[in-house]
Amino acid sequence: MNAVVVSGLGVTSPSGLDLEAFWANLAAGRPSFTPARALPDSGVIAAEIDEATDFSGLPIPVPGACDRNAVLAVSAAGRALADAGLVPGSVAPERIAVILGNGGGGLTSLDAQYERLFVENKRPHPFSVVRAMGSSSASWVSIACGAQGPCFVIASACASATHAIGVAAQLVRSGVVDVAITGGTEAPLSRGTLLAWNGMKIMSRTGCRPFSRDRDGLVVGEGAGILVLEREAHARARGRKPTVAVAGFGSGADAGDIVAPTVEGMARAMRAALTDADLAARDIAYVNAHGTGTRANDLTEVRALREVFGPGAVPPVSSTKGTTGHALGAAGALEAVATVLAMTRSVAPPTANLTDQDPELDIDAIPLLARPMPIRAAMSNSFAFGGLNASLILRQVS
Repeated sequence: MNAVVVSGLGVTSPSGLDLEAFWANLAAGRPSFTPARALPDSGVIAAEIDEATDFSGLPIPVPGACDRNAVLAVSAAGRALADAGLVPGSVAPERIAVILGNGGGGLTSLDAQYERLFVENKRPHPFSVVRAMGSSSASWVSIACGAQGPCFVIASACASATHAIGVAAQLVRSGVVDVAITGGTEAPLSRGTLLAWNGMKIMSRTGCRPFSRDRDGLVVGEGAGILVLEREAHARARGRKPTVAVAGFGSGADAGDIVAPTVEGMARAMRAALTDADLAARDIAYVNAHGTGTRANDLTEVRALREVFGPGAVPPVSSTKGTTGHALGAAGALEAVATVLAMTRSVAPPTANLTDQDPELDIDAIPLLARPMPIRAAMSNSFAFGGLNASLILRQVS
């Protein structure tokens, strides 16, 4: 009864603004890629939320002080709390934590203010600092939800959200808090940020194709994913019947190259998560891979999976980035939500766009079509620039 369970989920993403739409697009392997609005006529594509989406009704008392990354987080957090059946006053506010992952902070606000300052020769907006600060998303969620417990952002590039979920689970498990609102958010689709990513020459112009022979890079996306965590006994006392627990968390650093990943670092994180969950590799039925669609990442991750599970023993693996794009600091949260949904529906989402699998990546990558299958335990991986590795183990609650 002390298991840390997932009692609520919420998403705000290009693949859907609610769980059912999000899942329908994942299960169909339906990509959400369009020409990047910030770079028209450039050929750059992105995974963007429909520009007609109205976020005006959110409980944000000073909208002008809020960057888009925080708006997305508040939107997803509201849905997650509703899904969890948590209403104001049902839990002491000082016993509710907000732990989010965010890779870049207020990137769209920074871009806008640099243009205002250096191009238009105007003073920066008075709210520039609070819009841009890396911790603002957690602060706005805490304000919107009335959460007065520990509140901070973890910034570890594309592993940020997975680190945040792992740390939040530890806070709940240890009894520091009763409830944690956790996950990640990112809104990086500004002109400057996209040009910076494009300068690395790892962005696809045609669509993210993880594990494919002709993969040519990632597609940067935006979005937020939120999980509500609490101890099983606490959830049941509220009348909830949890079905999935965050059973294990592992993390570590390569202490090597700032960009190139290592097999050893990835494998260490996966093994640490299995140890924390008190599970063996053979207990894992499905892996949601980091799977960016870059040649280096996909190859290194598959080699690490072989190290952990053994040659020929890697369970079915898919990357949902072929549908959602790569939401950077929010990616691990969207993928954790996807994994929980896969477990509760007994269906593994496919790797979208995988029509010609790279023969060097000899895994069952669940190409194109969702696969009905029981998933008692699953792994969700995030591996980031800087050699930052994180892995979660999720298991069904009996």
